Amino acid sequence: MGERTALGRAFFARDALEVARDLVGAVVEVDDGVVSVRLVETEAYTADDPACHAYRGRTERNAPLFGPAGHAYVYRSYGIHWCCNVATGQDGCAQGVLLRAAEPLAGLATIRARRGDRVPQRDLLRGPGRLTQALAVDGSLSGADLCVERPPLWLLADGAAPAVEAGPRVGVSRAADRPWRFTARGSRWVSPYKRHPRAREAQPAS
Repeated sequence: MGERTALGRAFFARDALEVARDLVGAVVEVDDGVVSVRLVETEAYTADDPACHAYRGRTERNAPLFGPAGHAYVYRSYGIHWCCNVATGQDGCAQGVLLRAAEPLAGLATIRARRGDRVPQRDLLRGPGRLTQALAVDGSLSGADLCVERPPLWLLADGAAPAVEAGPRVGVSRAADRPWRFTARGSRWVSPYKRHPRAREAQPAS
């Protein structure tokens, strides 16, 4: 691929659905570039979305989602796994993109040391909790500005432009049928789709 260039504030200061689609194929670097991965799966969340953490308003925990764009929002899912999001849109609009899965580019030994020697290679970065573990991301990153020079987690473009597919998000119980999950077509690193057991079926149009 071509030379890597940082994704700046203007990239993230757009609608979450646009950013989520455009982040598929982007590169994530941590550890000063020792570890790098290519995103193959993202999900969009907006303030009017019942599945969004900001749906019921601003709290101390979800404050990074309200901007400025390009800041990290990291939370613990079910008290176990860290999930990394990037705030998008205009200040105060409360929306973001969840980084869900990636393929390794560099630092495989470091990724394996963090994920475990017995984990199948295709499962190293499939799913948001696995991805954050591989990148050593935790709650201390929440609120960090990812658009400064050499941020702790760097999002870059290198000219990759995979074909992108849209489908329902994984494991959400509300607004489960919105096609707000974006994946790289044909990638073996994409996580399998699992519908939340309490998700309601889509209602037919009247």
